Amino acid sequence: MMITRRLEATQGDLEVAAAMLCAGDLVAFPTETVYGLGADATNGQAVAGIYAAKQRPSFNPLIVHVPNIQTAKNLVAWSDTADALARAFWPGPLTLVLPINPAAGLSDLVTAGLPSVAIRIPAHPTAQRLLQIAGIPVAAPSANPSGHISPTTAQHVLRALEGHITAVVDDGPCSVGLESTIIGLTDTPRLLRPGGLPVTAVEACLGAPLADAGGAITAPGQLTSHYAPTASVRLNATSAHVGECLLGFGPVAGDVTLSASGDLQEAAAALFGALHQLNALGKPIAVAPIPNHGLGLAINDRLSRAAAPRG
Repeated sequence: MMITRRLEATQGDLEVAAAMLCAGDLVAFPTETVYGLGADATNGQAVAGIYAAKQRPSFNPLIVHVPNIQTAKNLVAWSDTADALARAFWPGPLTLVLPINPAAGLSDLVTAGLPSVAIRIPAHPTAQRLLQIAGIPVAAPSANPSGHISPTTAQHVLRALEGHITAVVDDGPCSVGLESTIIGLTDTPRLLRPGGLPVTAVEACLGAPLADAGGAITAPGQLTSHYAPTASVRLNATSAHVGECLLGFGPVAGDVTLSASGDLQEAAAALFGALHQLNALGKPIAVAPIPNHGLGLAINDRLSRAAAPRG
């Protein structure tokens, strides 16, 4: 088993991390949403390493991270709608799914064989610097075993993947704490996954409501059972049953509480860290009701997938 290096967000360490990525190694790094597990998106063997480390189904596509809009345009068939959303929300927690440019040179494993690719520009300064130094498109799903709780600290990454990846760049906890919102732009604009950017902001920019995703898996994070702790999860609980621990919100105080004041932004940032903390107790988890608006849509999406029956 390899030794996973813990790097810092210094220029020297980021140059080391970039060299590792260019050499086909797996490097986890922070974004504003969660820690991503990065690999050169043009290197099929490197991308295959992501699937192996995460034990991720090969039909589940990956998000490609780039440092700027021009690089994104080189990888996809750009559109006026993409331009409007990119200029409004990039860098940030928004992923766009667009028709792939066949000349982009991306590995087929990135797209899971689909004619489209998911792409975003992260806002985290360390992610930005790493992408600029590396100079390659970087495929980076969340740095955790597939279907498990997403990582918002380097320690979460190491706990799950130490010995399976080359390095992790440690730059503290993620500020948003939920994965990006994914919008499909291969036809009518569609919400494929709610996330760290409120859907209402996207719809306000477009001047129209988003269509539903439909049934097919066309973007990351659409598996029914996902983001799951080891034990079972029970939703909309106002108190814990015997033998359960309670994840609280607002007036429902828990063993861990996402936000005592009912602040959805605070709750989103705390969600995965809280689930990691409760998961360590080895008990079933009861979850207090979360309002289903704004960032609450994304929080409830993650919680419903965590609570879904395991295949």
